[in-house]
Amino acid sequence: MAAVTTFFGDTHGTPVIPALHRTAPRAAIARGRRSPLVYWRRRLAVVGLALGLVVVAAQAGDALGGSPLTAPERRPVVDVVEVTAHPGDTVWSLVSRAFPGQDPRTRVDEVVEARHGAPLQVGEKVQIPR
Repeated sequence: MAAVTTFFGDTHGTPVIPALHRTAPRAAIARGRRSPLVYWRRRLAVVGLALGLVVVAAQAGDALGGSPLTAPERRPVVDVVEVTAHPGDTVWSLVSRAFPGQDPRTRVDEVVEARHGAPLQVGEKVQIPR
């Protein structure tokens, strides 16, 4: 059987042992205690960036035709009675005619407030909430 021998050396027959480059392990980086000011500054920067991102996203959505951030205004459906004003009528008489036998005070107040105190015109149709 033949054996294969490998010899590391220079041309003069002196063996050369490769040097192992070992370095001493580096010490851990010593971190000193940060001041509370640095802590709060970093937190404030993160919050500022987050708010800025929300604002930019909202503006981009609005610019691209997205829906606004607020919900559309919805008004409750109010059932109304429509009464025509005749010569000499008052809001009180219109409410009394529309709801006979009931106390007209609250409805009169609602109608006057809705009309902003405008006077009645003959032939005008007045809407009275139920």
